[in-house]
Amino acid sequence: MRTYAEPPATFVRGEGTLLFDADGKEYLDFITGLAVVSLGHGHPAVADAVAEQVRTLSHVSNLYGNTLAPEVARTIDRLINGGTGQAGGQVFFANSGAEANECALKLARRWAGGGRHVVISADNAFHGRTLATLTATGQPEKQAPFLPLPEGFVHVAYDDVAALDKALEPETVAGVLLEPIQGEGGVVVPSSDYLGAVRSLCTERNALLMLDEIQTGLGRTGHWFAFQAQGLEPDVVTMAKALGNGMPVGACWARAEVAAAFGPGDHGSTFGGQPLALAAVKATLAVMEAEDVCARARAGGARLVAGLERLPGVVSVRGAGLLLAAQLKAPVAKDAAALALGRGLLVNAVRPDAIRVAPPLLVRDAEIDAALGILAGAIGDVLAATSGGSD
Repeated sequence: MRTYAEPPATFVRGEGTLLFDADGKEYLDFITGLAVVSLGHGHPAVADAVAEQVRTLSHVSNLYGNTLAPEVARTIDRLINGGTGQAGGQVFFANSGAEANECALKLARRWAGGGRHVVISADNAFHGRTLATLTATGQPEKQAPFLPLPEGFVHVAYDDVAALDKALEPETVAGVLLEPIQGEGGVVVPSSDYLGAVRSLCTERNALLMLDEIQTGLGRTGHWFAFQAQGLEPDVVTMAKALGNGMPVGACWARAEVAAAFGPGDHGSTFGGQPLALAAVKATLAVMEAEDVCARARAGGARLVAGLERLPGVVSVRGAGLLLAAQLKAPVAKDAAALALGRGLLVNAVRPDAIRVAPPLLVRDAEIDAALGILAGAIGDVLAATSGGSD
């Protein structure tokens, strides 16, 4: 179905930060499948784990148990607490980020009960494309073709505590769903005191604080989860993308007392938590811990920020770790990204005037420097063509 534009390139093989097309041309992948392949393409530990598991046991359904699901859930629970100790939560496994958010939305309604069913999310958010997660997504242009949408969703301005305070009615609101950093909205980082204030309001009004860490989670921002940079304690955390390093898998974590609102039959997934997907997750998380990807994202991010800030036409850089956006002085991001692709670098225009970069967490310094060189030439050439050769 024609749900995507014609692809500008087709790839047949990947290795680490590199991709190769059918003609053998080499590309640096600095978008990693939209922050999915965080260990790089074809990581041997993940590939070996998946190959061994598919020969052993790929699927039995959730009518029966498997040994991987409890083990991986315990690891996620520990990482929610920063990698040490036990966070005391429970996990539902799904197949994608949208499904992880669907779980969170249903859990909020089940937990609140008594007619409280409204979920508040933010303008310019992106939470998925199912009907419920599309409704939570604060982008009217994406919603318009599918009206009417489910009721029970309210949007407020991101990074605006007063707007949330006004909307958070304790008689109707079950939870607040936010991205700690808005990824698809442009890599928007809120004020340092915003999420803490949201936590306080949710506690005061007895509403769940649900954080969508689908793009920001699992080392991408320099912490296991972005909320940890501010010492927050959310009630629900969703994740996917990097969780299986390319295997379709998502998860919804919730504090035990919140998760207890679900009973048998309240939610489910035929493929969720299957051994094949979780073998990839187990291997991915093990490599992430062994490689200390949080520290690597901080170091690589610092090098990338410094380089981006020096590029002609870049007026500022925002983000955290290895999830960054270069703000351009003109709306030429799409053309610059296309030119960079032709020269062997994958980035994407997250806004007309902003380019997003999200390389593998194991990216090497030399690869960062090479990418910066390509991007500098692409932005400079596009700006020169746009301005007729003058700044």
